[in-house]
Amino acid sequence: MDIHAISQTCTRPEFVGTAVLDTIGLVIAAADPALLEKMKLPAPFHSLGLFGSRTGAAGQLTALDDAVKATSTQVLSIEFPRDTKGWGGHGNYVVLGGSSVEDVREAIRMALELTNKYAGELYISQAGHLEFAYSASAGPVLEKAFGAVYGQAFGFMAGSPAPIGLVMADTALKAAPVRLTRYMTPDEGTSHSNEVIAAFSGEAQGTKEAVLQGRQIGLELLISMGSYPKIPGTPYL
Repeated sequence: MDIHAISQTCTRPEFVGTAVLDTIGLVIAAADPALLEKMKLPAPFHSLGLFGSRTGAAGQLTALDDAVKATSTQVLSIEFPRDTKGWGGHGNYVVLGGSSVEDVREAIRMALELTNKYAGELYISQAGHLEFAYSASAGPVLEKAFGAVYGQAFGFMAGSPAPIGLVMADTALKAAPVRLTRYMTPDEGTSHSNEVIAAFSGEAQGTKEAVLQGRQIGLELLISMGSYPKIPGTPYL
């Protein structure tokens, strides 16, 4: 078996594609009933879209949010496994459902494409990492994952080591009149990863300004630890 040839020409019907941050998108056209029962999904879909990454979550979930809003699919479950390939943060594992495999496949395809864009606000160094996201109008994925107010602007930031994340969150909340919708720490919500995560909702201009202010201080603090971060994409904020 030529493993390298398989990796370059995967033709399995379940395979949709890959993206940055060790992200893969798959579909199951008709999931086995016994498996569906054990998964305890909130809706009786048989066509499933599967999306997962080794590093990050906010960019990918923002991409999935756009994809779900544009298709006839529904987010069924979201998990944040401790990962970042052994570093201080988390990955993601998301299951979508749809009435047809075509809808599910399109949602996953779109999410993979947009992940390459939204990965531009992830900053990784030897000392730690920062992650940011912004959406002008939150949809069902961001609502389920981070308590975002549906239809309002959404902002997100994560900082590792955790003290940087807390300073970023404090800075962001003082920078603009936004509402904190989710606060996650190693013991509360991040699968014991070494980071603090904050998500908030508000008006578009204020929410974006909060993210930018958090990003500025976060970068200064992370760089002070001795190594300059790399970015897997192009910053979009």
